[in-house]
Amino acid sequence: MWITVNDSMQQGYCYELSAPMGRNFDPEFKPELTPPQMLALGVFCGKYMTDTQNEFPKSWFARAKLSAKRRDPSLNFFGVDASQPLSLWRKKGWLHPDDPRGWFQWYCRYYIGRRMPEEDARQIRRWKQIKRHVAQVRRNCEEGNLSCRKRQRQALLHWAYDSRKI
Repeated sequence: MWITVNDSMQQGYCYELSAPMGRNFDPEFKPELTPPQMLALGVFCGKYMTDTQNEFPKSWFARAKLSAKRRDPSLNFFGVDASQPLSLWRKKGWLHPDDPRGWFQWYCRYYIGRRMPEEDARQIRRWKQIKRHVAQVRRNCEEGNLSCRKRQRQALLHWAYDSRKI
């Protein structure tokens, strides 16, 4: 099956789904949250996916916390802004031309079945590197204290680590 994307950041971009949704992940990639769970929890101040709803299953957006007008940190699970600006992502070389919104866009497309072996490996390496933040939260916070290191916990949610369970 082929998907054609026409949103504010991509026009006419096409990709093929070659794996079943939510399955056949790289064995080293074990996200704790699915994209719809992340959207329902509140990530990226509600602005990340507002114009991509035609690309992904409608069910993903049934409980999504989205903001029609502007970024709203109160929509994030931890109520704080933990995002870097897109300009920084570009400067650091974190973006692939096929995924101009970054890691979460890659994850959503990977989740529904797009595979790009080199890019998948790069993004999975980046995902694994974020795990160091789990260790920092564990080291500095009492278990279950969700008010400790809220910004770091929110950032972990952005990377599909369920920081509510630390």
